[in-house]
Amino acid sequence: MSETPGDENPRDKNAQDENAKTVRLDRHLVRALAHPMRNRMLGLLRVYGPQTATTLAGRLGVNTGATSYHLRQLAEAGLVEEDDSRGNARDRWWKAAHQGTEFDAAELLDQEPELALGFLHGVGQSYAENMFAFIDAMQTMPPEWQEASLLSDFLFHLRPDELAAMMREVLAVFEKYKTPDLTAPLPEGAEHVTVQIQAYPRETR
Repeated sequence: MSETPGDENPRDKNAQDENAKTVRLDRHLVRALAHPMRNRMLGLLRVYGPQTATTLAGRLGVNTGATSYHLRQLAEAGLVEEDDSRGNARDRWWKAAHQGTEFDAAELLDQEPELALGFLHGVGQSYAENMFAFIDAMQTMPPEWQEASLLSDFLFHLRPDELAAMMREVLAVFEKYKTPDLTAPLPEGAEHVTVQIQAYPRETR
């Protein structure tokens, strides 16, 4: 059955909008993100909005040639695109094509084990850098942010199905506080906040 725009179910439309904001990695896209710098650049574009190769280079402490090269690789994969509303032929602006990424680690490891490991190591490296940057900045943070922040881990005895159930509950809480557009102006008193979550079996024997 065909549908016209006026016949769209609003719930279906919302689901389509959410799907458009998230890209699911496959064996081809993971090749583009296997390099840690590309993963970091994509994250910066999603949080801070459109930027040039020069501004990205400044944020990452690398040369513009490197960021230009990696932007081209991300563009070929469809993960970033030019922002035609800004810049000119000599001053190209880039924006993220999606607001989020999802992937099945087990599936990627089965299809492209070496590339998937490279990608996952890059993700882990980025998480570690975020954590150490927070620790370095703690001393000069306002007291209310020091008290609100959390750096901890928790141990449980769980079966796989119990861990999966826990993660569904945790993600439901995240959904409650989700920011629709990370590049929008910050509300008064707000800051960009990252909540990192890793849950996995811990080898104890």
